[in-house]
Amino acid sequence: MLDEETIISIEKKRMRLAFIPTIVFISFLWLIFLLDVSLDLKIYKLGVYPLRMNGLYGIFFSPLIHSSVKHLLSNTLPLIVLMWCLFFFYREIAYKTFLFLWILSGFLTWIIGREAWHIGASSIIYSLSFFLFFSGILRKHIPLIAISLIVAFLYGSTVWNMLPLSMYLDPGVSWEGHLSGGVSGLVVAIIYRKHGPQKPKKVWIDDEYDFEDEIEKLSEEDEFPEEVL
Repeated sequence: MLDEETIISIEKKRMRLAFIPTIVFISFLWLIFLLDVSLDLKIYKLGVYPLRMNGLYGIFFSPLIHSSVKHLLSNTLPLIVLMWCLFFFYREIAYKTFLFLWILSGFLTWIIGREAWHIGASSIIYSLSFFLFFSGILRKHIPLIAISLIVAFLYGSTVWNMLPLSMYLDPGVSWEGHLSGGVSGLVVAIIYRKHGPQKPKKVWIDDEYDFEDEIEKLSEEDEFPEEVL
């Protein structure tokens, strides 16, 4: 059995490892943005354009594209927090969950979005926050429920940006992308509710139960009577 010091060491290593895919992804976003700005690539046309065939590319590329430094900065911190939570607490299913959330949220945006280019990683942010929230609730495991409550506390107010009314406050906000992300997070949480970390099953032990006595009784029952000649 592992001692406490070894367990703490393992957990610290897991915490560091959970940052690796997070930092790689964030760095990639900033690299793409800097290349777009410096070379004037106009890659916004690789975003999602709903119900157009050329807009389907955006399902894969739109989360990588941002319109400004402010846009990218607003997405950076939530991505760091939420991606780390995914890769630390759900490490067994983290990669396929992240990919599923990415594609599903993009596809739903392509179906319900307004006629405009939809870009940015906010759809993934909403996907991750809803996945983490509902996964903890569905699994009924206290540590994961705690993560659900933390996510709700940090990002609960952002649900208003999933409503059509938000576009009157800021016409540039893709509420459709946010809504698609939220729906995707809920759907994937339901699909993967039996995968990854689960609530430990309780094992009840009756101290008064004598196994040796029971085995002796069974062995006596199995004895054959002596033959009578």
